[in-house]
Amino acid sequence: MGRAFEFRKARKFKRWGQMAKTFTRIGKDIVMAVKEGGPDPDSNSRLRAVIQNAKAANMPKDNVERAIKRASDKDTSDYKEVIFEGYGPHGIAILVETATDNNNRTVANIRSYFNKHNGSLGTSGSVVFMFDHTCNFRIADDGSDPEELELDLIDYGAEEVFKDDDGVIIYASFESFGDIQKFLEENNKEILSSGFERIAQTTKTLSSDQEEEINKLLEKIEEDDDVQNVYHTMHPTIEE
Repeated sequence: MGRAFEFRKARKFKRWGQMAKTFTRIGKDIVMAVKEGGPDPDSNSRLRAVIQNAKAANMPKDNVERAIKRASDKDTSDYKEVIFEGYGPHGIAILVETATDNNNRTVANIRSYFNKHNGSLGTSGSVVFMFDHTCNFRIADDGSDPEELELDLIDYGAEEVFKDDDGVIIYASFESFGDIQKFLEENNKEILSSGFERIAQTTKTLSSDQEEEINKLLEKIEEDDDVQNVYHTMHPTIEE
């Protein structure tokens, strides 16, 4: 099933922690989507995708509607997407995606996490090239042959299509998101969730003590309210 599947399976890895963290992240996604394309999901494809993700995360509909209404208020702060790059101990590259309304605060916080855990915050471009930027979709399994769907989607940039216990998963390059979303909607495929991911091109295996050291840094970064996603080049440990 390929590298993307293996990587995804391995990262059952406290990704957004508790449900409150997930809702906070989705709330920021709603604000950014509304500020970019307006509050009507019918005409805002990015907002449609966020609403689907909110539903998949069991975020109450009232919360979603309030977030859209709040984001429509011109006085509501917008969030800026900022990427931070650096190295943790043992040469592990770390890429941090944030959504912030105060970049000075976020820079100071992220730098402090690296410094306190024997890492170093790098400059823009220092590690981003080590990760493939991908998009993914989870659609409802309607009984269609995933191999036939993959053939249909190849022209739209799809790289992997496979079934798992929760539906059909589609992986593609970052740039293919809009084309694939349009194809799925036009062909009445129910999109359960979608998103973007960065997959390390190569990974490094560490000892259990070294892994623990890296995980302390990763967990500290992920606890920050401004942080949306954290990616790294440590070889993932797959728990049976």
